[in-house]
Amino acid sequence: MKTYALKQNLKQDYDLYTPEDFLVWKTLFERQMILLEELASSEYLKSIKTIKFSAERIPDFKEVNEILLKETGWSLEVVEGIINEEDFFNLLSRQKFPATTWLRKLSELDYLPEPDMFHDVFAHVPLLTNQKFCDFFKTIGELGVKNKQHPEILSMLGRLYWFTVEFGLMKEDGKLKIYGAGILSSYGESKFSVSSEPTHLTFDVEKIMHTSFENDKIQDKYFVIASFDELYDSIEKIKHIVKREASISFQG
Repeated sequence: MKTYALKQNLKQDYDLYTPEDFLVWKTLFERQMILLEELASSEYLKSIKTIKFSAERIPDFKEVNEILLKETGWSLEVVEGIINEEDFFNLLSRQKFPATTWLRKLSELDYLPEPDMFHDVFAHVPLLTNQKFCDFFKTIGELGVKNKQHPEILSMLGRLYWFTVEFGLMKEDGKLKIYGAGILSSYGESKFSVSSEPTHLTFDVEKIMHTSFENDKIQDKYFVIASFDELYDSIEKIKHIVKREASISFQG
């Protein structure tokens, strides 16, 4: 998968969106929300209203940033595509989320080789209005910046990000609900993730940080939190694990 260099001062040019772009957004939004009204976490459903997303209009990053800055102090940073690990962690540590501005074509609604704006914005951005989720997210970035010379620690943080921010599930009133962006933006995985087919595991940051994953297929295991309080409360343990691993690495 291609990785793009982080360029400064990229902007969303809203006037360049075509009628097809608006149709793609509308089609994906309406199709996904039919599922998510039942399957998404209540916090995501509340947050998508806070951020004022709708099927009729592609989000304008200027408006989105005004809301995010007011709610949690976060903002969007326009990128061309997937950026390298160091740039990614650096942005998160500064409360900035990297987001593309391009949308897939109507002919490729269900598969893309790399994330587009629907994934980056529809799936990730609403929960950036939740402070506890943002604090957890920022911690991953800060630890990544601090430990950029430790490849194994970066891999551990990548696994943590993968099994929470991208592919996390939550238990609400005895039912599995989705909060991970990789699931929220996927029509097929939304239904699969909460079914009886995959393995559902209790949230355990130590285990998560040592569990491998494959990024080119639907997941076969998901870790389940009770609430965003559990993510927030895990921050000190994550820091302890990273500090321990850094010490081992230094001694080695």
